[in-house]
Amino acid sequence: MPVPKKKRITPENALSTSEPSSPLPEQQEFQQHLRALAQSAVRTVLELVMREELDAFIGAAWGECSPKRKGYRNGTYTRDLATATGRLEEINVPRDREGQFHTQAFERYQRYEPHIAEGLTQMFVAGVSTHKVGEVAETLMGVAPSASTISRLNQSLTHQYETWRQRALQTHWRVLYLDGVHFSIRHGEKADATIILTALGVDLEGNKEVLALRACAEESKEGWLSLLQDVRTRGATQIDLIVTDGHDGLLGAVAELFAATPRQRCLVHKQRNVLAAIPRRERGDVQAELVGIWEQATKPEALIQLAAFKAKYAVRYPEAVRSLAEDEEHLFTFYAFPQTMYRHIQTTNAIESLFSNVRQRTDQIDVLYFGDQLPT
Repeated sequence: MPVPKKKRITPENALSTSEPSSPLPEQQEFQQHLRALAQSAVRTVLELVMREELDAFIGAAWGECSPKRKGYRNGTYTRDLATATGRLEEINVPRDREGQFHTQAFERYQRYEPHIAEGLTQMFVAGVSTHKVGEVAETLMGVAPSASTISRLNQSLTHQYETWRQRALQTHWRVLYLDGVHFSIRHGEKADATIILTALGVDLEGNKEVLALRACAEESKEGWLSLLQDVRTRGATQIDLIVTDGHDGLLGAVAELFAATPRQRCLVHKQRNVLAAIPRRERGDVQAELVGIWEQATKPEALIQLAAFKAKYAVRYPEAVRSLAEDEEHLFTFYAFPQTMYRHIQTTNAIESLFSNVRQRTDQIDVLYFGDQLPT
């Protein structure tokens, strides 16, 4: 005879007869609780490490009599520090009576952990606006640094920049591109239109490298002389070709410091100058003829095309022909180099290409920030 089965108690029955369990904390509350615990632990460790540092600095523990003692404690002061766990407020920092002790736990006036400051700086360099950097920092750490704080943090790049700016250069360069690029740059609280004079070199292996930068309120011979003299002083004295636009100050500086170096006039700048004297409705056809001049396989063929262009437009557009004739002797220097180099040395586009990457970042942050560290 089968044994009757006991009635099974369902979870619903069990729950109905038991005391209601306490609800789990909300995820946000739980995360806040974890962050608070982490902050408390970091604070405890930091303060302990700093007290041990002071013991070692003084040469004696608290209340210890020792002939090796080099000073006396003088209580504590408080300061804040932004860490990966969030902002720690009013950390107790010990001090000595003479004011000689400085903890190694963080730098003297630093308000952010080094890796936090570096992360904020790298975001800014990558093209993130100061406002967005603050939003990211608040999301990750619960700390919202101001735009001015982010800008001050970026001054940590100054040492790296100065080291780069003063580095020695190799002697021989295949090509030197010179051009000025316009930016809006913030100095402190003000933003001004600024031109950055740029020297971009190509070495004998074909590698491009920015040799020098100089910020000026306006392009001038004095500014270019200073930049080119800096390039020479740091070792770059042998250059096979210099590519420039037609700015008088730049040409004067090149003639003074690199008089023996062949120079190529930027054909893109030249086209713009010529086409500025042509009615808009005809610029398409005229531009095609201009480009056809330096698309010839040899220099003699290019000169024939140049003569034909002048003859065709001398009466109709004399200003365009006059502009074309300016600096004419340097329009065809590229023919003295291997044909594989032609398209690379006909213009200063290499500098424009370089700064197009910079503009992708500065378009996000409106202006470049250099504080007081811009080379002038």
